[in-house]
Amino acid sequence: MKKSYMIKHALLLLLFLVAIRVHGQSGDISGKVVDENDAPLPGASVTVMQTNKGTVTDANGNFRLVGLSGNVSLAVNFIGYETATRNLTVKGDQQINFKLKPSATQLNELVVIGYGSTERKNLTGAVSTVTSKDFRQGTITTPAELIQGKVAGVSIIQNSGQPGGASTIRIRGGASLNASNDPLIVVDGVPLSGNSIGNAPSPLSLVNPNDIETFTVLKDANATAIYGSRASNGVILITTKKGTAGKARVSVSSNNSVATVAKKVDILTADEIRAYVADNPGANYGTDGNNNPLLFSDLVGTANTDWQDEIYRSAFTTDNNLSVSGTTKGVPYRISGNYLSQQGLLLTDNFRRGTANIGLSPSFFDKHLKVDLNLKGALTKSHFANEGAIGAAIQFDPTQPVHATNAFGNYFEWLRSDGSVNPNAPRNPLGLLELRDNNGKAKRSFGNVSFDYSFHFLPELHANLNLGYDVSEGTGHITVPTFAAQAIGTLGEISQSRNTESNKFSEFYFSYNHNFTDIKSNIAATAGYGYYDNSKTTYFFERYKGTGEVLTTPKFPYATDRDKLLSYYGRLVYTLNDKYILSGTLRADASSKFAPENRWGYFPSVAFTWRAISESFLANSQSLSDLKLRLSYGLTGNKDGIGYTDYLSKYYANTNNGQYNVGGTYYDYYSPARYDPDLRWESTNTYNVGVDYGFLKGRLYGSLDAYYKETKDLLSTVNIPVGTNFSNLLTTNVGNMEVRGFEANINFKAIATEKQNWDLGLNLAVNKRKVTNLTLSPDPGSRVSAGDITGGTGITLKYNAVNYIPGSFFVYKQVYDQAGKPVEGLYADLNHDGVVNTDDQYFYKSPDPAFTLGFNTSYSINKWTVRTSLRANVGNYIYDNVSSNFGVRSNILSPSGLINNAGVDFRNTNFQNNQFLSDYYIKNASFLKMDNLGISYDFGKLGATGANLSLSANCQNVFTISNYKGLDPESTSGIDYNLYPRPRTFTLGLNLGF
Repeated sequence: MKKSYMIKHALLLLLFLVAIRVHGQSGDISGKVVDENDAPLPGASVTVMQTNKGTVTDANGNFRLVGLSGNVSLAVNFIGYETATRNLTVKGDQQINFKLKPSATQLNELVVIGYGSTERKNLTGAVSTVTSKDFRQGTITTPAELIQGKVAGVSIIQNSGQPGGASTIRIRGGASLNASNDPLIVVDGVPLSGNSIGNAPSPLSLVNPNDIETFTVLKDANATAIYGSRASNGVILITTKKGTAGKARVSVSSNNSVATVAKKVDILTADEIRAYVADNPGANYGTDGNNNPLLFSDLVGTANTDWQDEIYRSAFTTDNNLSVSGTTKGVPYRISGNYLSQQGLLLTDNFRRGTANIGLSPSFFDKHLKVDLNLKGALTKSHFANEGAIGAAIQFDPTQPVHATNAFGNYFEWLRSDGSVNPNAPRNPLGLLELRDNNGKAKRSFGNVSFDYSFHFLPELHANLNLGYDVSEGTGHITVPTFAAQAIGTLGEISQSRNTESNKFSEFYFSYNHNFTDIKSNIAATAGYGYYDNSKTTYFFERYKGTGEVLTTPKFPYATDRDKLLSYYGRLVYTLNDKYILSGTLRADASSKFAPENRWGYFPSVAFTWRAISESFLANSQSLSDLKLRLSYGLTGNKDGIGYTDYLSKYYANTNNGQYNVGGTYYDYYSPARYDPDLRWESTNTYNVGVDYGFLKGRLYGSLDAYYKETKDLLSTVNIPVGTNFSNLLTTNVGNMEVRGFEANINFKAIATEKQNWDLGLNLAVNKRKVTNLTLSPDPGSRVSAGDITGGTGITLKYNAVNYIPGSFFVYKQVYDQAGKPVEGLYADLNHDGVVNTDDQYFYKSPDPAFTLGFNTSYSINKWTVRTSLRANVGNYIYDNVSSNFGVRSNILSPSGLINNAGVDFRNTNFQNNQFLSDYYIKNASFLKMDNLGISYDFGKLGATGANLSLSANCQNVFTISNYKGLDPESTSGIDYNLYPRPRTFTLGLNLGF
């Protein structure tokens, strides 16, 4: 009995010791996940295998798993990298770090494509991906800035330095004339409207860049054809950050910056103006009542005003982000918020934005049904500065003071003898800014919910339903006081504006993917339907004088434009032996922008890929790690850029000033508008051949692509014979254009050790566009206006013409003297008929570059990382409209009775009058720009707090090297005039995760 009692107690003691031992084995596991360069990988998934426990790394790559015990297996995943696993026995709190290796040139990386995803090694089209790890750093206001210079063949030009301002995005140069050349942008499955949002600087300014995880750029027709009519200019797929398994992770970031004017327009100083007036002592602008000359010397002032300094300032920006992500009750989630306040370089310019984003990804029925909910919203408030002040600051007389005692707000203005404002004079630049109150508000929300169901009886078959929307509203008002010289003709101004947009869509498709191992084959198929309903409403309001009197009254309270699109689409991909891939797509679109008989467009594509690296004769290659050949053809369409009802016969109402007087009563009337009932789809055929390569076990990799695009039935506005329609201009299908190009990108891991890493990336793009036809019947001499200049009324500088690059300059050939100075008014007689006239104009250069380059590099050592990115355009030309407009004697000593300023180029020409169409003003604008230079330091875990901290310093628009002497050689139009300077920005950033 006693023995039994002792055994029981011994067993209890053993169980107690075991319990103590087990308890002692529990603990937390923390660590850091880094890439091959020891750079942190934010958003990497860290999971305990065969359990539902997991977490995601914070902005600094750190993670923590709590409450683990016994033997566990950890797995770490990140897109584009091999999965890392580790088995361990928990012995209290432990520190475990992971260093991920890229999958061989990211071959196994899942790449988002139209209506699905695929492994990079199986891509059949020209596709490029940029992840958050490689985004540009610093003060980033709009998403497009994140990938500037990162992708071969993708040109992103910030239109101006305006806060939140738009960028012009071109993929392979664009293939249209009057139709849109903008790519389709899809965010988490939501196709965004390309329309502008009233009273917002740009549509993309309402999207928070900090929420974005990846950009996928679809370039060739095989990759884009499944999007049909919206994809002729390429597609950009944006995927935002998602919630992942694990407890809640909080990430906080703050970027604070100061922007400065990188360069001002080089103009004459006040002393130079005074000297010029003194050198022309008898110069006058007429006579007074006593026939005495009115001398310019009596107008010159004593001030030394730098008007550009008066209108520009150093501008402060703060950009703050907070996000929480994790899993609750088995549902991954991510919630984020952003607040941005950005001053513009131009006085009174300001942009404020608040955004919110929520993403939920629940699963049901043993994960057979996956739901993805994404909701995004943004509110912006803007004060828009009067950008007319930029041109006024260049032209305004620097010998005059900023202020003077007068009836116009005490801003100096050029006045006539009776004290009224000189109508031919520029307005006081500071007065233009401070006496115009232009405020705008914009709201935007877009999102979707998608349901992906994998059938229980056939898991390879999925049904996907995607329902989404994109709605926005913009409101604004403008107030100019009665005494402001800028609106003296109407005694001020009071006006308002409002517009709304509503875009809704539904998409449903089946997808099937199955491996047939017996025949070493894989078949992936997709077939679906889409319906898109887009409408935009513009409201009209009365416009008032500053005194409250009505200036104009609208005929209608609002106007709504509506565009509907109905689509059917399919894709089939067949893979044999993991080497040979054949792909085909077809999309049929019907648009309400065309008459019923022309409504449907059909857009097919086909591609073949050979994964040569999988062949037996390369199996033992010591140098090659990847080799793939891609061939593709496809047809895409375009309907954007034309009116909603251009095919319909319609009438428009007259203005109030155009009423007819019948018997003393004024009546409105309606006039017929131009239209073309035969409008049809613009279509682009694209051929592409590409090679993907890798060497040195993936340390050196990249791709080469050559392509040819031919656009037919161009939607172009052309001249038509008088009497054949209700205008001498008509938008119709006429003409062809071709684009030839070559792209190359190369990436190299120059150093890859435990303590230091050095990555380099270089991309090159060559793009040649040419108009091949512009008329219904062959006419090699036809041309259509493509751009006017400032200063010369009705002077067209750029044309679209057969056998030339679209938008080429059409000018006279300047003759120079023996000293190399241009001779005023003397041009070459190019046709040798003894007379110099319009027949002697010729096409000379264009804004298109011969080729572009992008370079990116990142060097890290221990916890320090240095990054930079550069871009170059070579062979692009720009028209110096600042010099051609202001750089003449008749501007400086104006016959309107005032003195103006001019650019320093006047010293070289000394022209008396404007020579707008001289090729002298067309300048080589090739440039090299360092867009970004930054350094960061990762402090890692801060003591016992569990928080992780990193700090960064960054400079944007670091330098520009160019022979062009104007403000900026980079231009979207090829005409340099009134450009809001792009700032040089210095940013300090903080990232905190816990």
